[in-house]
Amino acid sequence: MRVLLLGFALLLTSAPSFSQINTKATEAVITYGFRNNGKDSKAEQKMFIKGSQVHLVPQGRQTEQQYLQTAQKVSYQVQNNNGIVYTLKKPFSEYVKAELLTGIDTILGIPCKKAKVFIRSNTIEVWYTNDLKIKGTPSISIAPGLGLILKTIRNGNSETIAKKIEYRAVTPEELAWPKNWGTLLDEPAYQRQVIESRYNTLTIFNNEQISFGNKTENPKGEQANVTYHFSGGTIILKKVKLPATKAGQQLFVELAQHSNGDAYDRTGSVFMIPTDKSVSYLDALQNGIQALPLYSARNGKKYQGVTATDNYLPPLELMRFFTSFGVNHFNAQAKIKGYNWADSVVYKQDISALLPRLQGEVWIGVFIGNYDKGGHKASLYFKYYPGYEGESQKEEKKWIMPAFNTTNLMEMSGQEYGTMFDQDSLTVAVDIPQGVKNLKLRYLTTGHGGWGGGDEFVPKQNEIFVDGKRVYHFIPWREDCATYRFLNPASGNFGNGLSSSDLSRSNWCPGTITLPVEVPLPDLKPGKHTFQVAIPLGKPEGGSFSAWNVSGTLIGDKE
Repeated sequence: MRVLLLGFALLLTSAPSFSQINTKATEAVITYGFRNNGKDSKAEQKMFIKGSQVHLVPQGRQTEQQYLQTAQKVSYQVQNNNGIVYTLKKPFSEYVKAELLTGIDTILGIPCKKAKVFIRSNTIEVWYTNDLKIKGTPSISIAPGLGLILKTIRNGNSETIAKKIEYRAVTPEELAWPKNWGTLLDEPAYQRQVIESRYNTLTIFNNEQISFGNKTENPKGEQANVTYHFSGGTIILKKVKLPATKAGQQLFVELAQHSNGDAYDRTGSVFMIPTDKSVSYLDALQNGIQALPLYSARNGKKYQGVTATDNYLPPLELMRFFTSFGVNHFNAQAKIKGYNWADSVVYKQDISALLPRLQGEVWIGVFIGNYDKGGHKASLYFKYYPGYEGESQKEEKKWIMPAFNTTNLMEMSGQEYGTMFDQDSLTVAVDIPQGVKNLKLRYLTTGHGGWGGGDEFVPKQNEIFVDGKRVYHFIPWREDCATYRFLNPASGNFGNGLSSSDLSRSNWCPGTITLPVEVPLPDLKPGKHTFQVAIPLGKPEGGSFSAWNVSGTLIGDKE
């Protein structure tokens, strides 16, 4: 008992009393700590106060600088984007008003009142004091005009609490008060600048036309950073230099597309052309489809460049997408009360799994199969997002090989549709090198044949075999196409009230991307293996026929 009483006495004497607090000080440095779900964090945050000027130091990767001017009752958020300064100036009155509560608690020997703030469905409890000349808040959005906030708890489990107050002179470097506020922006424009500063965007194509039948003079040779048009204008291609991979990094591909005259839903693909073999898809684009190796099927047809060989790799598909029915171009021609048509379709997908193959100088292309001189307009971006702190900084080595791709990107140059499945499976032999393990297949599939009995509208099972053993099977099917009605102004409306864009399809909808499935192959060893894709292709009807666009990329870990 005596030991317990002695310990309690020590606790009482270790905390400063209110009489020891400097109530007249106008300069101070406050250090805050964090606790989540009862667990302390090693992270800290500092707040520098000099009179009515307050500097909140950013945490982690955050580059935004935050300031309070308590005498003027305004906050400043400052972002420096590559030397260009943007500022959001916001009065305290525009922040969510705190609800004052009863009760007193003591933090660092300072009696604190209590309040509550509701921000975006979050309940934030606040402990603050008005008895000191120094004022500020550890979070600029939490009651900046309330006084000096020493503790907050978000939703009962995320705590920020003052660990130490130093009453001392604050240096100009610590206060870091801006001499130039740069360009003042409203809140929406400023928030966009903040978000975009956190990652790097590489523009591949900017509002390029993808159409058919227009004469376009391509630049000579194989120049970098210029746009080439191939296959009647339905393919745009550019040689770009991509940055080296960083550990923990994520890569997203983003395509913004709208109609420039074409009213129909079209197959689209974003792809990279491997050039590390003696023959590449680039040879066909430059010299004709006959440059590609042929795949002979049991139906008697020969298909150009669809499977990997010893000296050729098919295009590596990054994203499969489908244009909507005439978004933007036909909006004004399809006015319906309550139907607010979109201006464009934005397709965005995480392709981090392919990042190791997307480094250095590469050829990136976009295909939209269409027959219109206006066609479509498209912009393509690669967006690089850094990894989170605490993640493993060890970069994993990957082996990535595009094994097959039946999407006839050179449709307008005579490349055959993927109809080899009528009497046979698609078969490709692959040699997996030594030192590769934990293999998986990134498989993309969509069925086509645009009439009632065509494979676009009939569910068909896809089967994948490795060395004669079935390793995966599923029925690729989408039943959510009606969700995207406002992307499809030119879609026809039937007598029963449904629109064409509403109809379920074989793994795609007008105005959407098709996600790949991942087929794990953990037992596959280095050496030669045979991969097969089997799909029960529908029979032709009159002049209509079915086809399947399938692409497969093998991904493994390298020792």
